[in-house]
Amino acid sequence: MKKLLFLFFIGFATFAFGQRGWEAGGMIGGAHYFGDLNTSVSLASPGGMAGLVARYNFDDRICLKFGGNFSQISADDSKSENIYEQARNLSFTSDIMEGTAQFEFNFLPYNHGTRDEYFAPYIFAGFSVVNFNPIATLDGTEYELRSLGTEGQFQGEEYYSITGAYAFGGGLKIDVNYEWSINVELSGRYMWTDYLDDVSTTYPDIEDLEGLRGAEAAALADRSILVEGVNAAQIGQPGRQRGNSKTKDQFYYLSVGMVYYFGDLKCPPLLR
Repeated sequence: MKKLLFLFFIGFATFAFGQRGWEAGGMIGGAHYFGDLNTSVSLASPGGMAGLVARYNFDDRICLKFGGNFSQISADDSKSENIYEQARNLSFTSDIMEGTAQFEFNFLPYNHGTRDEYFAPYIFAGFSVVNFNPIATLDGTEYELRSLGTEGQFQGEEYYSITGAYAFGGGLKIDVNYEWSINVELSGRYMWTDYLDDVSTTYPDIEDLEGLRGAEAAALADRSILVEGVNAAQIGQPGRQRGNSKTKDQFYYLSVGMVYYFGDLKCPPLLR
């Protein structure tokens, strides 16, 4: 009986203490935007991403993960298959800086350095703080769209360039050896704003906008062109739809990274 109790204690202690500890590493991959300038879920305009990640393992199933990412996203109506969007002719590029915190759940027990529990698929959910700055090019010059009030925002009423987002996704972690593991991950961000692309509601009065913000603001607010099959009167008129404010913007990462484990699985502390 004492032997059985001792073995039980060994097993419990290994479960309770063995997988606790920090991991840290880097991720690289691609980023993609979905929103008012990409309603067809096209993958024609990928961007790059790079990030740092730190993960604390509470046990072999539950983790708390922190990350910091930099990426670039873009979209262009000229690449759309929708003729209305082709006629609208808007585009943007934005650098994204993000900090995120997520709870992660392993579908399988995961313990570094073991023969049977060296990999696990996982899911996660959490929150992010995102900084963005949509830019468009006009006659070879780049303009920051937020400061131009392209949907008629008055000075001081522009949308915020820092906002929150819901973070979610899943991935697969696989040990390379005791310390290092490979993480492959697909993660999404559902924004708390619809202005990631500077497009959300309706066209302003272009003459009023020009008087308030200048000729460049007016030109970037309405960049519509003639396209066969689209009535030109449907584009650019005050109050006409420019975007869809009922849906928020999103972006996604597909990334791979190397993560180093700082924990110690060799023996539970009480048994040394």
